[in-house]
Amino acid sequence: MTIDASVDAPTRPRDRAVSDFTELTRRVQAAGLMRRRPGHYTARITAAVFAMGALVAGIVLVGDSWWQVAIAVGAAIILTQVAFLGHDAAHRQIFTNGRANTWTSLVLANLFVGLSYGWWQHKHTRHHAKPNQVGADPDIDLEVIAFTPDDIARHRSRLSRWFLRKQGWFFFPLLFLEGLALHVAAIKRVASREPMERRGVEISMLAVRLLGGLGLVLLVMSPTKAVVFLAVQLALFGFYMGASFAPNHKGMPLIPKDARIDFLRRQVLTSRNIGGGRWVDVLMGGLNHQVEHHLFPSMPRPSLRRAQPLVKAYCQAHNIPYASVSLPRSYAIIVRHLNSVGRPDRDLFACPVTAAYRV
Repeated sequence: MTIDASVDAPTRPRDRAVSDFTELTRRVQAAGLMRRRPGHYTARITAAVFAMGALVAGIVLVGDSWWQVAIAVGAAIILTQVAFLGHDAAHRQIFTNGRANTWTSLVLANLFVGLSYGWWQHKHTRHHAKPNQVGADPDIDLEVIAFTPDDIARHRSRLSRWFLRKQGWFFFPLLFLEGLALHVAAIKRVASREPMERRGVEISMLAVRLLGGLGLVLLVMSPTKAVVFLAVQLALFGFYMGASFAPNHKGMPLIPKDARIDFLRRQVLTSRNIGGGRWVDVLMGGLNHQVEHHLFPSMPRPSLRRAQPLVKAYCQAHNIPYASVSLPRSYAIIVRHLNSVGRPDRDLFACPVTAAYRV
């Protein structure tokens, strides 16, 4: 872990830690950074609708041609950008009215992309509540990749141990399967017996999107081209999504189950920003401002960049390590960290940031 953590928070009274975040919130609100941006999101939603229409038209016009592979690449990019917009709506960033945000996210996620809003909301809410905390964050509880000591204990065979030591190199290739995994998770969620609001709506929208999309490509293309189209689109969609979300927390400190940590430090110490200018904002859908997003999930996406200098200066003044690296650097950190997880001499909680908050 490369973050220096001379943190004095464990010795602070709890009310002092709460007041730290209250003061930061006051400054953010005073700067107008929590105000909704209707013009920005109207333009984005309109663009999303036109892009989806253009995508369908492109598939029909290109017809039974191998140029559909190029359309599949474009589809992966468009669907990922639409998913980012759905993420904004799910976090109540677009409208002041919660119902309007919910239905916008339902349309964007279920009807346009083919993912389940209910599944995403349930999983993502738990992640935001306790990022990188063992036993609480679903994003570090994966079947294939190991992040925690319990994960390591499951790898007992020689082949499994070999994979564990090399898993960093496999992480990004495995993302090509993430698109398929997300669609499967959506279907399993709406088909489960677990409580779920608007289940009928979600099922209907998913059926239109998934069955309608499948029917469209089979109607327009030969079976072989349809399979190639879907494979390329799903693979690139999954890779793009995974490569956008992974840099935000992977390789950052893990928080033990027994840790006691206030909200401000929990969110900042486990999150990583990605620098690089406005093109990175567009590429990653604003997820590159992860520290600010985790502190203020309902802050509109265009305000995150403006909030960054304020939040960074506040963290420095309060001796809270604030991580920000380039996108290539973040990927290198992820690979190195995941490869180090399986080393027998590696203590996943040896980072001074983590050690400072252990009970």
